[in-house]
Amino acid sequence: MDRTNQLTDSVLDIVDGATERFRQGEKVEPKDRIPLADNIPLESNTWWKIEDVVCVFIDMKNSTQLSAQKQDKFTASIYQYFTGTAVRILNEFGASYIDVRGDGAFGLFNSNRIYHALASAITFKTVVGSIMAQEVALPENMERLSCHIGMDKKTVLVKRIGIRVLEGKTDKSNEVWAGKPVNMASKLASIGKANDLMISERVFQKFFNDNSELVLHTCGCPKGVKAKVWEPTDVSQNKNFDFTKAYRLIPERWCEEHGKSFCENILELDK
Repeated sequence: MDRTNQLTDSVLDIVDGATERFRQGEKVEPKDRIPLADNIPLESNTWWKIEDVVCVFIDMKNSTQLSAQKQDKFTASIYQYFTGTAVRILNEFGASYIDVRGDGAFGLFNSNRIYHALASAITFKTVVGSIMAQEVALPENMERLSCHIGMDKKTVLVKRIGIRVLEGKTDKSNEVWAGKPVNMASKLASIGKANDLMISERVFQKFFNDNSELVLHTCGCPKGVKAKVWEPTDVSQNKNFDFTKAYRLIPERWCEEHGKSFCENILELDK
């Protein structure tokens, strides 16, 4: 095939350069924790590998019903309210990396902060269900404002891909997190219903192995009887997942009487 008649010279230079780099291969360097975004490699051929990164993926449910063309100010306000709050809560609970994805966001936590990640997810779904849904008056033909959240953990590779300088002024690059956690957490969020938190089998197994009452059973309200908080779901037939079970958090939000103390005690589990 005569590529010179198919592609411009400048595009051929781009493709030939990328092909040569592909043939040379990339390097992988292990790291013990999530790095600062500014330190993530861009121009080198080195990717960083981090074990057991925990991802909390937050998404606005039914956001496609909002029309930016017909209700631009209204839509802008909701996106700011929802996504801005999600980012701040993820940050408040110690996410080492946060990225905005359209109508939602995800936070990445180091392996020793898995209970901070869980607390951030429960806190945000509590805020949406008990505060935001009442604050935002959606049109009558739309459901109440709600979210769905997914959570997973596994090894990731990270590198920045893009162009450092464009015309001497700007940086067109972004962090790429290759691996399961972000992808699986996103897909878990997508199968959840309104204000659901869905976790992967490997996240549940960590909670189960730690055998903490705080994350396996309720406080007993309102009748004084403790109950299991995780409901298993068979996802073995869903090819999007690399595990056979997902688990849904049954309580809708933090307990009105014990939620604050439960949250604080769960955070202590990471110490």
